[in-house]
Amino acid sequence: MHPDATDAIVAQWNRERPDLDASPMLVIARLFRLTDAVDQRLRPLFAAADLGNGDFDVLAALRRSGAPYTLSAGELSRAVLVTTGAITKRVDRLEARGLVGRTVAENDSRGRLVTLTAEGVALTDDLMAAHLDNQRRLLAGLSAQEQERLAALLRRLASSLGHG
Repeated sequence: MHPDATDAIVAQWNRERPDLDASPMLVIARLFRLTDAVDQRLRPLFAAADLGNGDFDVLAALRRSGAPYTLSAGELSRAVLVTTGAITKRVDRLEARGLVGRTVAENDSRGRLVTLTAEGVALTDDLMAAHLDNQRRLLAGLSAQEQERLAALLRRLASSLGHG
């Protein structure tokens, strides 16, 4: 393995503050750098489809919920891990594009349900296939076994932080 920028930073801290163990940076700093790098490589697909940050998350949550592809704002909020206020803004944008529709919940006239339109289903299906292809390309530097091991380690880390 070739040393990277994170190795250099940790080496500098080890030199300057040998009393500190800077080794956690070898993981955390790389996670941050990878998050940015992955985001920069995945975002263009959604930008080309004129989707704002997080819009695809709403479409995908609705699509994977199964027919009739309908969720409440609260369910969407939990599915994409953002506030209901953020969901409202995203749904407003998607509704203006004809990708989702809103209806009143039968059991609660105050509640609104969000449903994918036929156009929303088609776009989501197309984008999901391309999105998975992008993810496969990003992981191509790891073998299938390495990907499985990394996924397991990340799951374990997320669980230890209460985000399982």
